[in-house]
Amino acid sequence: MQGPMIAQTIQLALAPVFVLVAIANIMNLLSTRLGRVVDRSRQLQDRHTATSGADHDAVVIEMRAIAQRIHLITRAIFLLVLSGLAIGVTVAVLFLEEFVAIRLQVAAAGLFLVAIGLLMWALMLFLAETRVASAQLRIPRSLLELERDI
Repeated sequence: MQGPMIAQTIQLALAPVFVLVAIANIMNLLSTRLGRVVDRSRQLQDRHTATSGADHDAVVIEMRAIAQRIHLITRAIFLLVLSGLAIGVTVAVLFLEEFVAIRLQVAAAGLFLVAIGLLMWALMLFLAETRVASAQLRIPRSLLELERDI
């Protein structure tokens, strides 16, 4: 492998590495959200047995939404990990192509497309999770006292 070819391969590998950095940032964000949701879940589990009637129903409704959020976040993280692995293999294939002198561009392109597809799927799950979270946080109309002129 010659010097200019190494430099060219490194340049080719930079785009996938930037995607890998973005994936890591999204995973950090999702891990933080997951931690907060799990903390809230523990609080609700403690309240579950101590409540009854309408308060108990409210706890159960929130726990269901939190269970859905946990599911969406963990699936998104799983897909992001798979996407990151596919990016890593893409970079490895780019270098392997230069070292072994085998044409692997189609394989590298396919792996990169798989990685981007997994990333997009994870982002869709993130969108779904934020929708569940925002629906859960809506202020009940009764508390807004809309019938009053203030």
